Amino acid sequence: MRFGAFYFRPRTVPTLALLLLVSLFLWLGFWQLERAEYKRDLAAELELRAQQTEIELDARQSREKVMKYRKVRVRGQFEPAKQVFIEGRKHQNKNGFHVVTPLKEEGAEIRVLVNRGWVPTATDGISLPPITTPVGLVEISGTVDIPEAPAITLGAESALPEWPARWPYLTVERFASGVDYPVERFVILQSPGNEHGFVRHWPRPRPSDGMHIGYAIQWFAFALIALIVYLALTISRHPSTVDS
Repeated sequence: MRFGAFYFRPRTVPTLALLLLVSLFLWLGFWQLERAEYKRDLAAELELRAQQTEIELDARQSREKVMKYRKVRVRGQFEPAKQVFIEGRKHQNKNGFHVVTPLKEEGAEIRVLVNRGWVPTATDGISLPPITTPVGLVEISGTVDIPEAPAITLGAESALPEWPARWPYLTVERFASGVDYPVERFVILQSPGNEHGFVRHWPRPRPSDGMHIGYAIQWFAFALIALIVYLALTISRHPSTVDS
């Protein structure tokens, strides 16, 4: 097929390859744009939750509104016997632990895990650091968190952990598997101004759409490059127009 001084000679295999690649690259680009929109919506939703009024947990309170980043308040008694020390946590470039203590909610048998903050590693670098836990009824306020296991874990998890436990990470499911009472499906990150805690600094990750926008541009660019390469391979100048 001739267009002025140029010939367009499409061949079956390169044409099919172009259609496949361009379709794939465009699909990936639009998928990344959808992910970017999801991240924007998620960031707005999490910000809204953080600004909503505090929920007071009690035996009658519905848990339907208790979602990640929502502020909550609960009364109960700490149970340090089954405390968890989450290792590998840093504060101001110092190694230490996050101390997670179960709290038996007032008027109920259910426990909620409270992350009371950071403590430094013991001086010998091996022993668990000595900490104090209040006795009797306390009131705790904080922000809801739902911890997840890392993508890659090393070693098997013990079904019967030793207490107090020293773990590289925490999930509610992991804790609940080692106790004989019900556990709330979330963890409370204790507020910095609240009593009975340690060093507490809870930076809230903010979902960003920037990465997905960048990936979308990259995939659209690949589609354009594939088209340019295809045209370069299938279009040539007519011999009569080439300077002798």
